[in-house]
Amino acid sequence: MIGKIYPWMRSQLDGLSGLKDAPHAVALGIACGIFFGFIPLPGFKTLLAIATARLLRGNMVAAAVAVTLHDVILPLAPVILHREYQAGYWLMSHPHHLPPELHLIHHSPAMWLHWSTLFTIGLPLVSGSVLVAIPFAVIAYFVSLRLLVRSAARRGAAEAP
Repeated sequence: MIGKIYPWMRSQLDGLSGLKDAPHAVALGIACGIFFGFIPLPGFKTLLAIATARLLRGNMVAAAVAVTLHDVILPLAPVILHREYQAGYWLMSHPHHLPPELHLIHHSPAMWLHWSTLFTIGLPLVSGSVLVAIPFAVIAYFVSLRLLVRSAARRGAAEAP
């Protein structure tokens, strides 16, 4: 499985390095995509990443590709969402403590969509996801900027005989 994912991710990253935009703009788009990839808003992640990249003058294509690449870790989503919920609950509780064990399986789907559930579970989940997403987005920006600058330098050296 990993043997199939790595070449696909490599081809996507090579495609991003070929975008006709400044390395800073592409790296900013990638960072926006990675940031919104962690936010648990299915259906809105891509739109929010593209809008934020446009607002910050980043590359919108890179933002859309980065959100899509982030979905490769989908099998790990339950673990990530649980950790984000714990981080958000800890951040929002006074004094700080971890949440009690959450058992939504015993509730009906109507209860999952109730306003009280939205505020008791949704708010800590979103705040925890922002807390987790910020360092990953910053790391993604600097790593991708370095790779894009290196790729542009290699391309420039190959084009100038």
